[in-house]
Amino acid sequence: MIRFLLLLLLVSFAAVTGLATPFSEWKKLPPIPDAVGFAGSYAGVNGDALLVGGGANFPNKKPWEGGAKVWHDRLFVLESGAAAWREVNPLPQPAGYGAALSTPQGVLLIGGGDARRNFAEVRRASWNGREVVFESLPALPLPLAMHASALVGRTVYVAGGLDAPAATRPRSIFLSLDLDKLSAGWKTLEPWPGAPRMLAVAGAQDGSFFLFGGTDLLPGPDGKPVRRWLRDAYRFTPGRGWKKIADLPHTLVAPPSPASTVGPGHLLLLGGDDGSHADRPPQNHPGFSRDALAYHTLTDTWTVWGELPFSLVTTSSVTWGKRIIVAGGEARPGVRSTEVWSGEYSRPARSFGWLNYTTLSLYLAGVAGVGFWFMRRQKNTSDYFKGGGRIPWWAAGLSIFATMLSSITFMAVPAKAYATDWTFAVANLAALALAPIVIAFYLPVFRKLNVTSAYEYLEHRFNLAVRLYASASFILFQAGRMAVVIYLPALALSAAVGLDVYLCVLFIGVTCAFYTAAGGIEAVIWTDAVQAVVLLGAAVLSVYLIGSQLAGSPGDWWAEASALGKLRVADWSWDMTTASIGVIVVGGLLSNLAPYTADQAVVQRYITTSDQKQAERAIWMNAWLTVPATVLFFTIGTLLFLFYRQHPAALEPGLGIDSIFPLFIAGHMPTGLAGIVIAGIFAAAQSTASSSVNSIVTALVTDWVQRFRPGIPDKICLRLSQWLSVALGLAGTGAALYLVTADVRSIWDTYMSLLGLLGSGLAGLFALGIFSRRANGTGALVGVVVGAITLFLVQRYTPLHFLLYGAIGTTTCFAVGYLASLLLPGAPKK
Repeated sequence: MIRFLLLLLLVSFAAVTGLATPFSEWKKLPPIPDAVGFAGSYAGVNGDALLVGGGANFPNKKPWEGGAKVWHDRLFVLESGAAAWREVNPLPQPAGYGAALSTPQGVLLIGGGDARRNFAEVRRASWNGREVVFESLPALPLPLAMHASALVGRTVYVAGGLDAPAATRPRSIFLSLDLDKLSAGWKTLEPWPGAPRMLAVAGAQDGSFFLFGGTDLLPGPDGKPVRRWLRDAYRFTPGRGWKKIADLPHTLVAPPSPASTVGPGHLLLLGGDDGSHADRPPQNHPGFSRDALAYHTLTDTWTVWGELPFSLVTTSSVTWGKRIIVAGGEARPGVRSTEVWSGEYSRPARSFGWLNYTTLSLYLAGVAGVGFWFMRRQKNTSDYFKGGGRIPWWAAGLSIFATMLSSITFMAVPAKAYATDWTFAVANLAALALAPIVIAFYLPVFRKLNVTSAYEYLEHRFNLAVRLYASASFILFQAGRMAVVIYLPALALSAAVGLDVYLCVLFIGVTCAFYTAAGGIEAVIWTDAVQAVVLLGAAVLSVYLIGSQLAGSPGDWWAEASALGKLRVADWSWDMTTASIGVIVVGGLLSNLAPYTADQAVVQRYITTSDQKQAERAIWMNAWLTVPATVLFFTIGTLLFLFYRQHPAALEPGLGIDSIFPLFIAGHMPTGLAGIVIAGIFAAAQSTASSSVNSIVTALVTDWVQRFRPGIPDKICLRLSQWLSVALGLAGTGAALYLVTADVRSIWDTYMSLLGLLGSGLAGLFALGIFSRRANGTGALVGVVVGAITLFLVQRYTPLHFLLYGAIGTTTCFAVGYLASLLLPGAPKK
């Protein structure tokens, strides 16, 4: 084994660590049916049709030849799959250089102008298959053209522009219109803290409005206005106001607008006029910039995504399905284009590599071997469900730790720190606060009753109905969660690393099913112990490998992260809708109460040790391990932020935030070592999934089979448990494969949300039983049902932060259950 690891270290330096850059495939669509083309047209998508209309051109002579500029009302429609455009009914008036935004109800046509005046009119254009229908919306408070506009959710924002064709200075004005409250009209908001501008480009991403570049107008030597080219940029977040962000790489005027949203964090600016040829005569102008500039909203960085096949300005950028459309525009000063370009952005293909596959395969083979090693020790159900009480405290502690740290957490915690800060780290430390409570009040009850299923206690304390409700809620929720725990990491690894998603699901699920079935809880715990070491080792290795590729010293990293707010550990406000300190502490504590007191997968570990003292040590070991683990995973996230801030070109636009860690593993970790870190993610997935399988089987056999068939021979129960483990593991794998194939995440999310509501009061049930002598079974059932209904209403109708959901479900169940017990019949049991 040592020789193999040394070989990995030697070969690892042959890895490819170059920066991956997304590429695009651009193609021409049918040209706009005009001899010259238009600039300043309105363009948008309604239904399955692309609408382009209005704009201006020089139909007879070029401007340097004395040609006159003409505004148009012509309107064209290109339906999906059509070979040519159709000219349809015209715009209400000739107009151009306004803003166009696509909405499900129609394309918004905002302002614009002609040779004599600018307009305040706002219309919504919708295509009915025969003609375009126009609907008047609230007018702007002033006429505007050459302004920037973008749609954030259901709110339209407009910034800057000219209020008249002959105006000598742009307006510093910022407006908003809520499309769901049209009667309120336009609101005038505080403008950005920079110069007035026109021909800027706006964008929407991450719930914010962005404003980039443009040009101001200042008096020239002869008194006539001359352009002042701009490269500054700003971000407006509702409720927070404006913030200055990183300047553009160069000055930029009139690129296709609005900026295209690509993935969860990028805005794409397609070309534009950078002013580099502003002093040339128009007839000798070589064309505008062909740079595709990408701005990343999280790292506040710019990068160039290569060269475009066109240079078009004063035109619209439209998202049509997965494609970005640029229709017509100005190819050079005074020269229009009829070209229509369609681009689709995709990620570079990746290969995981034979050495990484070898590393991962050896790990999986070792895990499977552990399960079959312990198979010979499974003589009865006590061995299978309790490990015969042979588990040492440190192995049980590692197993609790690995069970609680899922593969989702392995990727999601670094992603959270990458995207935000360390605020959620406090919630992860709830295990330290809960350990003495569990040890003092819950553990003695479980050990004294010598329960196999945690829900046996609920029948002892309340009645059979409470036990069966809790057991069924747990079983159904864990069965669904197992599929998600397998599916999500497989999806993220497939997208970022290049692993085949189906193979990934099979690797995690099938291996897990067979070693769990073969070795029972003993195999699960010992593999968990190995997996805990692997995932912590992978985390330490990741910190080193990310840090080794960062410029500067650790002191420099700390200073930069601190200056950017990435190391904030608490929001000291009283806001219950955000991750404030109160929400984190209360929500984190009570949300974690459920897994440590009411989750069979964790409680089962408490009874696998030889005595209560050993179990106490296991609980404390898990609690103390959360401290370095939290620091490690949040450090990974912060270092990833610094890395991608230094290397913005390495970011891939289509990947979700949760894929940021796998993305680094794929592109910047040495081959072989990347396989070890991926094994850590597999370890986290398998530890959680195997715990789900074994705990579900324990609940099924103990709470249902043995409860209603008490005379069934133990050997039959053992065999049944083993076959159920195989069946459940394969069913979870099949469900994960179905999620991949059918793309039914929304349905599955609804299913999990419903089951989460039904199980939200389980911690309240256990607390009600342990801390109250007056509570009875009838009251407990009322409490858990009312708790689920209350939580549903809170989720649906209040903006409370999600971390409070567990606290609300638990406390409502406890309070209502106690009061109901005082009012309803049913003798309390002690």
